Amino acid sequence: MTGRERKPESCLWCGRPVPDAGVGRRRRYCRRSCRQRAYEQRALTRGTGLPEDAVVLSAEEAVALADRAFEVRCAAEDVATAVAEGAGTDELTELCAELLRVARAAERIR
Repeated sequence: MTGRERKPESCLWCGRPVPDAGVGRRRRYCRRSCRQRAYEQRALTRGTGLPEDAVVLSAEEAVALADRAFEVRCAAEDVATAVAEGAGTDELTELCAELLRVARAAERIR
């Protein structure tokens, strides 16, 4: 990696990759709507004693996040079971692809 290349960052709001503009200050959000939602969140928590960077989830969002984490665990268990049972390369490749898919989805906080 040269001095000009930067490690991809994740959006501080949704967790998606943030494209690197290449020059200037690094972007913190992947799109304007994420930046706006983050501002609204900070405005709502101002004066409440919560840290400014606190993430407040609705009950529905918290359940969805827990569900995504459960999917990751299940996919990882499927891979482990397949390895223990001597699964072939094709099956393991498919299971790993599914594990990566659910892991990427789980990275999103919202």
